[in-house]
Amino acid sequence: PFAVSCFQKLHKPDRTMAISHCSASTKLAWILALLLILVTTTIQVHCQSPPGFISIDCGFTNTSAYNDSITGIQFDPDSRFVEGGLSNKISAEFIAGSDEQQKTLRSFPNGSRNCYTLPSTTGTKYMLRATFTYGNYDGLNKTRDGSLFLFGLHIGVNFWEAVNMTNWDPSSTIWKEIITVAPANSVSVCLINFGSGTPFVSALELRPLQDLMYPFVNTSVSISYFRRIRFGAATDFITRFSLDPYDRFWEGWPFTYPWIPLNTSSRVRRLPGDNTFQVPEGILQGATTLDTNYSFLEISVGVGPNLDAKNLQLLPIFHFAEINSSNPSRRFDIYSNDELLFADFSPSRFQADSMHQNGRFLHNPTATFRLSKTRRSRLPPLINAFELYSLVRMDNLTTDSDDVNYIKEVTKHYNLARINWNGDPCSPREYSWEGLTCDYSKSNQNPRIVAVNLSTSGLKGGLVISFMNMVSLENLDLSHNNLTGAIPDYQIKSLKVLDLSYNQLDGPIPDSILQRSQAGLLDLRLEGNPICSKVKDTYCSNKKKKTSTVLIAVIVPVVLVSLLVVMGILWKLYWKGKSGDDEDYAMYEEETPLHIDIRRFTYAELKLITNNFQSIIGKGGFGIVYHGTLENGDEVAVKVLMETSIAESTDFLPEVQTLSKVHHKNLVTLQGYCQNKKCLALVYDFMPRGNLQQLLKGGDDYSLTWEQRLYIALDAAQGPNFNYVFTFKSCTYVCIHKV
Repeated sequence: PFAVSCFQKLHKPDRTMAISHCSASTKLAWILALLLILVTTTIQVHCQSPPGFISIDCGFTNTSAYNDSITGIQFDPDSRFVEGGLSNKISAEFIAGSDEQQKTLRSFPNGSRNCYTLPSTTGTKYMLRATFTYGNYDGLNKTRDGSLFLFGLHIGVNFWEAVNMTNWDPSSTIWKEIITVAPANSVSVCLINFGSGTPFVSALELRPLQDLMYPFVNTSVSISYFRRIRFGAATDFITRFSLDPYDRFWEGWPFTYPWIPLNTSSRVRRLPGDNTFQVPEGILQGATTLDTNYSFLEISVGVGPNLDAKNLQLLPIFHFAEINSSNPSRRFDIYSNDELLFADFSPSRFQADSMHQNGRFLHNPTATFRLSKTRRSRLPPLINAFELYSLVRMDNLTTDSDDVNYIKEVTKHYNLARINWNGDPCSPREYSWEGLTCDYSKSNQNPRIVAVNLSTSGLKGGLVISFMNMVSLENLDLSHNNLTGAIPDYQIKSLKVLDLSYNQLDGPIPDSILQRSQAGLLDLRLEGNPICSKVKDTYCSNKKKKTSTVLIAVIVPVVLVSLLVVMGILWKLYWKGKSGDDEDYAMYEEETPLHIDIRRFTYAELKLITNNFQSIIGKGGFGIVYHGTLENGDEVAVKVLMETSIAESTDFLPEVQTLSKVHHKNLVTLQGYCQNKKCLALVYDFMPRGNLQQLLKGGDDYSLTWEQRLYIALDAAQGPNFNYVFTFKSCTYVCIHKV
């Protein structure tokens, strides 16, 4: 077997090409070729960028665009595509010989997610490329100091790939490409901070493709560039626009014996109507074969440590055209590792054949592909070009587009500048915007915003009407700001809580809001506003309605006594002969729930959820943890503190109130609680892969790499740290913190 590359400086740290038969003369030839390229690039190219091309020089501070000196493509400054981040220049020692786009970059030291938003056409297929040149811009030599330098990329709301700069030449450029379908009128590219190095980006390039190209790409499936190679005698290290009108990067392939390049000036045509890949004719006019004494060639793309080789799914595309002027037989089999993909294939003379398995992704941990000569073939295999992609699932749904537009109008109206208000408001869940609550209950529908909490956010001016257009909004808290003027007619049938307390509102209250409040359909809170100096009503008081209080004080005890009598009779009839352990806990339910947004469970509901507390999954200082299943099928872990310890649990309710407000990707979400005089419980999301001890110990089914263990340690530290900081900031008076 022979490998297909002897590049001196690879640009993709997660894909390495095996090196074989690379002589000193080959290296010298490529050095001379690169020098020739550098000389020829002094020739200025002046042409217009093709329609739909968006090219962004990240960190470029000039206000006007410029044309790239090699391709002629126009590059724009990035200021109108991104919020936040810092503009930087690479170190002076790396400036010489760098492309214009690699001389500057934008870094994002703040925030866990920072996103670029690029305009697009809904449903259009695009190729998007991001490039990264560190260039020691911060003077810290982060790529060479031995520490992990790793951050992530999201395409929209879905994970795309990680960027690993660890032990990387600071002058080299890494690029990532993805082919995807625009879900809306914009495509977002987000840089994710893993806590192991500041994310940055040098350039972003968006290129529209024809709808018929790469037919296996759709709204649910995108493909990430793994390798794209042109064979034959190539003078350029990278072939791109204008030879390729879609500006795809085709890597040249140096060769030495027994590899033999073939080139032709004859036309190589595609079949009429074949627009699936549109490989440029100039690339198909070159090919590589072997000396006739050899029978097979092997393309081996190494999978770096940054990728999960066991679960890697690859899609290879082979491009062939017989360009040998003579007409002897050439037939060969095509393998993925040891799996036969195509048997007895013979390339057509001067006609393009693109071979793939209709979008089928292959399990090939070694990323090895082989072309083997058949017995009746007179010539060894030949190949003109090769593309290899990995699967990117687009499973996460974006927030409802109307909700996105309206919350962005709110952001613009009040000039809000929150660090984590970047990217999609609700998706993915771990990066949802602080202060928003979203509804994910309908798995096949886009998440909706159901609660907005902008209390104490420094809001000034009038109330924006954008809120009234959010048809799923249930809770709107704009209290403790400096809002002025009248109250808009928020005719949202879904709205249940409208908290405008402690502002400077003095206008009239719309009749529709008053009617909903008086009917008990809306909890209206206006205390602390000038309007309450003119109006004396329950919504202007922070106390409960007196009439309601009296009614509750009279009716509730009567009802409860009646219920207790009936329950006592039923209890004696039904539980006669039962042990004291089976007493009815319903009579011990607390009457007053906490005013928080999470669900309150009754003891009876916990019994149903846990199948009468059958499945114990853990024990701890709090009590026993049971496995349960909610009505919608979601699995939960129910932590129960039984009555033997309840007398000592005076801090239970304060902890529930605090935990209900804590939202962090490294903390398990609290779904609800049970407040019963005989039983207190917390209901959390269920973590199906067991506890941390089991995961670290490993087993036959799964074992962690050291890199994954490091991430776990970092995440484990960030969760409690966030919890401590959040609790400290939420305390008005002296607080005692558990750490």
